[in-house]
Amino acid sequence: MIWNPVTPAGSLYIWIRVAKKLFLESYGCQMNEADSEVILGVLTKNGYELTDSVSSADVILFNTCAVREHAETRIYGRVSQLSPLKNKNPELVIGICGCMSTHLKEKILDEAPLVDLVVGPDSYRRLPELIEKAVSEPFVDVRLDKYETYADLEPKRESGVRAWVSIMRGCDKFCTFCIVPYVRGRERCLTLPQVLSQVQELADEDYKEIVFLGQTVNSYRDKENGFDFVDLLEKTSQIEGIVRIRFTSPHPIDFDDKTIEVMKNNSKICPQVHLPLQSASDSVLDKMKRRYNLSYYDELLRKFREAIPGIAITTDIIVGFPTETEEDFLKTFDYMQKVKYDSAFMFIYSPRPGAKAFNWGDPIPHAEKVKRLESLIKLQEKITLEIHRKEIGKKTLVLTEGQAKKEKGHLFGKNPQYKTVVFPQDGIKAGEFVTVSIKQATPHTLLGVVE
Repeated sequence: MIWNPVTPAGSLYIWIRVAKKLFLESYGCQMNEADSEVILGVLTKNGYELTDSVSSADVILFNTCAVREHAETRIYGRVSQLSPLKNKNPELVIGICGCMSTHLKEKILDEAPLVDLVVGPDSYRRLPELIEKAVSEPFVDVRLDKYETYADLEPKRESGVRAWVSIMRGCDKFCTFCIVPYVRGRERCLTLPQVLSQVQELADEDYKEIVFLGQTVNSYRDKENGFDFVDLLEKTSQIEGIVRIRFTSPHPIDFDDKTIEVMKNNSKICPQVHLPLQSASDSVLDKMKRRYNLSYYDELLRKFREAIPGIAITTDIIVGFPTETEEDFLKTFDYMQKVKYDSAFMFIYSPRPGAKAFNWGDPIPHAEKVKRLESLIKLQEKITLEIHRKEIGKKTLVLTEGQAKKEKGHLFGKNPQYKTVVFPQDGIKAGEFVTVSIKQATPHTLLGVVE
């Protein structure tokens, strides 16, 4: 809070409380979105009010990603746009939070002189005091804390039907292309009672669906009480009011038959799994230190599809990894063509200083990487359209979320497979479950009418 004097008629001063205005912009994955909710929770409890206008803000924070170089470049460009505001209000605090902060540390102040505050993912509970320090001089706090889970902090979530619940932080996998263990620290988990308490509160607030988050979410372990990921799924499903349970992003080696069995037998756990592949070449997987080969992965995918008919399976793919040959790439292309993912997140390899693979250089020409990526995107869009067209004439249960962006007078929601479904509003409200008959399909959307 700041206090401003107001002078009425006469000589007495009356002091009124004026809330500081906060503008917060989040980049990257769902983990960053969940962290932004923690940031909001901390600052609103300390007297800040959220604003959607940078021009009216006293504090501007960017919660960042460092997985790809493009994300960092984008943040620098975004900060440079704020120069007129900084000139107008020298006490405006501009801060960089998240993975980029831990990755680049003080270098951010050199590259972006407008920045006053650099805060790592484990320093959010100290944000109020750090902001006050940054008013006087630039301040950096990127210490990693192997015990920090934010279990005792209350995130400030937007109203809606779906809530993200971080059950763990950090990562122990150390894939050679990735810097997450270095910028988010080692793996540590909330206890199961802490997670269940959060989920119960969400149920009481009328959220219908929860999504468990973790860098390798299915490696979750409550060592203090002897619980694992399967226990988490089973006990969460017993909470009344929660209708759907999802999780992301898992690692293939942390799945076991027990997890597949509980997903098969529990109707609250959605028939959808994100199964990152990265590459279908064993030699590339080995260099990536993914800890599985294609045979293991293929068998796991087969188990999911046999146990849970109709399950939607999505994946991650990296093209242009330093050791990827044309033959390696074609193995990935052919495998995707064979297994037919429902959708895929596909990226060009981005060398990240600090990751082991950075030392191997970036030998594949950018134009070649773009060519490979474009061919995969074209293939996947064709496959997704084929899968979606098979839904025409079928019915699906949709949890309504809100107004569709493009179709006026239509709502959108997600079905159990996490596919976006658009349908006429017809008096339906957000939060309602409706059965939709699918009439049309695109690579990105199913369109239908409510039965």
